[in-house]
Amino acid sequence: MKAARFHGQKDIRIEEIPEPELRPGTVKLKVAWCGICGTDLHEYLEGPIFISAPGHPHPLSHENAPVTMGHEFSGTVEEVGEGVTDVEVGENVVVEPYFVCNECAPCKAGNYHLCTKMGFIGLAGGGGGLSEKVVVDRRWIHKIGNIPLDEAALIEPLSVAHHAVVRSGAESGNIAIVGGAGPIGLLVAAVLKGLGVTTIVTELSEARKAKALSSGVADYVIDPTTEDVKARVLELSGGIGADIGFECAGVNAVLDTMLDTVRPAGVVVNVSIWGKPATIDMQKVVLKEIDLRGTIAYVRDHEAVIKMVQDGVVDLAPFITGRIQLEELISEGFTTLIEHNDTAVKILVRS
Repeated sequence: MKAARFHGQKDIRIEEIPEPELRPGTVKLKVAWCGICGTDLHEYLEGPIFISAPGHPHPLSHENAPVTMGHEFSGTVEEVGEGVTDVEVGENVVVEPYFVCNECAPCKAGNYHLCTKMGFIGLAGGGGGLSEKVVVDRRWIHKIGNIPLDEAALIEPLSVAHHAVVRSGAESGNIAIVGGAGPIGLLVAAVLKGLGVTTIVTELSEARKAKALSSGVADYVIDPTTEDVKARVLELSGGIGADIGFECAGVNAVLDTMLDTVRPAGVVVNVSIWGKPATIDMQKVVLKEIDLRGTIAYVRDHEAVIKMVQDGVVDLAPFITGRIQLEELISEGFTTLIEHNDTAVKILVRS
């Protein structure tokens, strides 16, 4: 089968590899669509990061580069392994793409997303969505019913957004500011809107500002280059400030803005993955008693997210801005998102 394989920095190749073999307790999928994630871009430009370097295999997958990429994907069940009785051939599903040990303290406490050996399918090994087929443990399979397979490829990043919102404690009637209208920022805003939260989005890109408004996930959009964000948020919140801020850009100026615009005793959630250490004005945190929270991936979020989409609370269609073939992964996918990232939100790949 065809697969996109990471060999090294700026070296991803479309290769022919053997189809994965079904094992007891697993499900074989025919991949439908796979999204290109910002993490994939970081691996391409700076990696290996989450991918294990040659000679240093991942402790759970026992794989190292080259590995098949892709962790945001949907597919159709093609075969079920021995012992799997609740999944049928032909069902459409998505994958929660984890490797976890089930033995460390976080795993035993139910916090499998904080597993001390945690890895992601499509990064740590185990195949990936940027291929024709993949075999996954039944535990990580989620049925999607009538959700279109292309939209379902966004369930994984939507679960990231949902977990961040859960971490924030957001409630209906709150005011939230979302720093950055990239894919995750837009999806965070979508989940917030679904909860009845007033959403303020900050963004520089004209295309992304337009998407935040046209998709209906932002009540207000502020461009920091033309407006005083703090003053505008105070105006929109009756002089109090936002209840919650979400840093979704991995940019220090955005983090600073979140600290400036939340109310006293407000919450700031860092959603982005940082390429280098950030600086924080701790005096702002101290004097306003800001609660600064981290969030990583998802834990028991997929089922809730699937229901939100099925119930029409979140519409994923507006965020799909491109569909390409696997052979176009670099030329039309990675290159577009790296060099013209303001023109695209989510590019999907069909194997």
